[in-house]
Amino acid sequence: MTNTTITLGIAVLFLLLVLFASVKIVPEYERGVIFRLGRVIDAKGPGLFFIIPIVDRMRRVSLRTITMDIPPQDVITRDNVTVRVNAVAYFNVVDPVRSVVSIEDHVVGTSQIAQTTLRSVLGQVDLDDLLGKRDEINQRLQQIIDERTDPWGVKITVVEVKDVELPESMRRAMARQAESERERRAKVIHAHGEFEAAGTLGRAAEVLETHPAAMQLRVLSTMADISSERTSTLIFPLPIELLRLIDTLGLSGAERSKG
Repeated sequence: MTNTTITLGIAVLFLLLVLFASVKIVPEYERGVIFRLGRVIDAKGPGLFFIIPIVDRMRRVSLRTITMDIPPQDVITRDNVTVRVNAVAYFNVVDPVRSVVSIEDHVVGTSQIAQTTLRSVLGQVDLDDLLGKRDEINQRLQQIIDERTDPWGVKITVVEVKDVELPESMRRAMARQAESERERRAKVIHAHGEFEAAGTLGRAAEVLETHPAAMQLRVLSTMADISSERTSTLIFPLPIELLRLIDTLGLSGAERSKG
């Protein structure tokens, strides 16, 4: 009786162990890639499913988006400027079977591809494009890296260049260039203002020449403005025609007195 109980207990324990080994629970964000005698069967999940102990082997694969920092890379741009660039990539597994069968570690492989692609792409652009056309470069990086990781069942969703570190000499040169550009714009704006002012004054002179009375009113207005201030000297402008008339009258009177 005792031997039978022990045997039954061992059998029950063995069955429990087999049942425990055959039951697998995979959460929503994972899939279980099943290998049966070394050959891939399928990716199962999420939820509860059974496998054959000893015969089947399961490997879990996460489907969540992975945020990966691309380490800083020393890049020589097309115009021979050395910069230090770092970036970030977002990717996720879309085919669990290929991510296990095609590559040993898809995260490490994606990281290496991202680093080499970053150096290659940025080496084909000028510094001005790197600083001013960031969106186009990001899209190009995302497209190239995604094409290279597609055989692994990995989808690259976003690649962003985070920081571009310039040499100190280049920073000073760019600061001088920006200052020169601001001075040039200020001179151009000032020249445009002078040109417009000269045109306005020319049109005003034409109006005053056509209407002499308007000129007299302008003179009187100017005198009123000057007299309102505390000045010791008041300059009274006279038209040239009036001076000529006075001069003519004076010569005529002198000729009559001599006669």
